[in-house]
Amino acid sequence: MAPQSPASYKPADPRLTARTATGQLVNKCVPKRLWNSVRTLTTKDGKHLSTLILGKGTNVVYFGHQYGGQICNFLDLAEEMAARGYRVILPEFRGYVASEAADTSSPLDMRAAFDELKLLPARHVFLAGASCGGTTAVVEGVRSGIPVVGLMLLSSPARCDGDAVSAVKNIEQPSLFMVAHEDMQGRHEKQLREVYEASPAKEKQFVVVDGEAHGTLMLHGDDAADARRTKVIDFMAHTYVAALRK
Repeated sequence: MAPQSPASYKPADPRLTARTATGQLVNKCVPKRLWNSVRTLTTKDGKHLSTLILGKGTNVVYFGHQYGGQICNFLDLAEEMAARGYRVILPEFRGYVASEAADTSSPLDMRAAFDELKLLPARHVFLAGASCGGTTAVVEGVRSGIPVVGLMLLSSPARCDGDAVSAVKNIEQPSLFMVAHEDMQGRHEKQLREVYEASPAKEKQFVVVDGEAHGTLMLHGDDAADARRTKVIDFMAHTYVAALRK
């Protein structure tokens, strides 16, 4: 990627924000070895998003973190997919750590990310998101017209800054839905199942795990979580392999 001039803005949490050698703001949770991959996206309403773009090529994985989360929630999966030969885009939403201090508006933030994908350009895009970051990934992914190759949602509500139930009806590609049984006393399972049942995908899985872990927390902490993390990575990779064979 060509060098980018740094943007001037106030990060949401200056204490947890660093500045790269090229002047981009980045969450301190991101290892310095990845700082050359930091970009700043600008939304239609003029807000700035600290964003990681890893890997190369036109086969892309998009990760949308959950509300209350941060860019590193998906960083391990992002690095794994980049190592497997995919390009990965991982924005930090406004109001979170190194992105601009502002009220949350993930739809506008995702539009900036998907506009960036069109410039790369992206031949195929796998959409992945946690909680509301997944809901809006479905809604804005469909709205943007990007070439979706697969979908993965973790604990995503049916409606959050958009209606995932209506939007998912436009995604026929392989889809994985995962939620913890006791998350919000079962309410997240009920809502995600509504999205699952609306999905027209012939290849789709609904995975319910024990406990109440939310979003990416289901993928870390013990052997069972490690197995789920492996399942998620394999699903994304296998979905891409199958799609590229067609």
